[in-house]
Amino acid sequence: MKKIGPGFSTRAIHGYGDRLDPAEPVATPIYQSATFANTIGGKNEVLYTRYGNNPNQLKIGEKLAALEGAEAAIFVGSGMGATALAHLAMLNRGDHLLASKTIYGGTLSLFTKELPRYGIDVTLVDPDKTREWRSKLRKNTRVVFVETPTNPLARVIDLEPLAGLCRSRNIALIVDSTFATPLNFRPLQHGADIVIHSATKYLSGHSDVIAGAVAASTDVIEEVRAKLKNWGQALDPHAAWLVERGMKTLAVRMERHNENAMALAQWAEQHPKINSVSYPGLPSHPDHELATRILDGFGGMMAIRVKGGRKAAEAALRRLRIAIHAPSLGGVETLVSEPRVTSHAAMSTKERTQAGLPDGTIRISVGIEDIQDLIHDFDQALTGTG
Repeated sequence: MKKIGPGFSTRAIHGYGDRLDPAEPVATPIYQSATFANTIGGKNEVLYTRYGNNPNQLKIGEKLAALEGAEAAIFVGSGMGATALAHLAMLNRGDHLLASKTIYGGTLSLFTKELPRYGIDVTLVDPDKTREWRSKLRKNTRVVFVETPTNPLARVIDLEPLAGLCRSRNIALIVDSTFATPLNFRPLQHGADIVIHSATKYLSGHSDVIAGAVAASTDVIEEVRAKLKNWGQALDPHAAWLVERGMKTLAVRMERHNENAMALAQWAEQHPKINSVSYPGLPSHPDHELATRILDGFGGMMAIRVKGGRKAAEAALRRLRIAIHAPSLGGVETLVSEPRVTSHAAMSTKERTQAGLPDGTIRISVGIEDIQDLIHDFDQALTGTG
């Protein structure tokens, strides 16, 4: 693991970069080129944007590695691309993947519908049942995967016991840390081997990029890069430039996300039209004590359950004026969605209810607007007074 070094914002802006030379641009130029002139004889690395080594791609990889405390990192074309490539880099035909069942719907689909087609067995466990992790391990288990905090209930998983179990069996622990960001939580410091991000979300933070990232040891990242060359999920240079621009303000944005979400959650918990609020910053959250101990901030994501179920939730969504009904998260704008038609649409009503997502659940990605405006917007939407 690489030494952290300078403060978070300093690393987000400068990475571990050297001092700029006179006349060198402060903002990284956009290297909008598919290919680059190469030396004769093949002595140097071939630079080709599909290989993930365009200067814009490399720059943001270096910065994310600095933020996560990793040896290296690589950005790819989407968060799902990052998830797929990380697992393809670690798993072969005949291997076994043990994963939390409390994960993003797209990841669940990848694990249950795609990986088995390549001869990879997958077992899903309830992350709350700690004994299941050990009991479900097999001799051919090569990877354990968890998401923390989870989507959309923001459940928080204690990685260190799981990491110890994985180390004792020489199993790679992969963690999707999209909701937390490196500001609030750094899985490698808690024993994880690989960290995944949907950089579409907080890392870029402006709802204008689709990207994903993997941070790990140099050997793992080179294996991910080898898979990238074959599977083709390279990130466009201009998109990489936008991600870098977003990462420069990650610290100040996340501090505001943390602050706004806490205030909205505290308000929502007292609202007569809301049955419950799932936010780890609240004492009522089942993982509040753990979250307080291991997170540096509680994040910008929460879920609320509206009284009156589906019809009441849809009515409230129609009345919102500031919060935007859209299937994403992590932007400066407040975004709301129903898991039943977005992240967990593949599940039946019964399955969603068993997972703690009954109809009437609304996922909220709290933005950085003025908090009193957000509270007023949600209050009018819930009470029908707007």
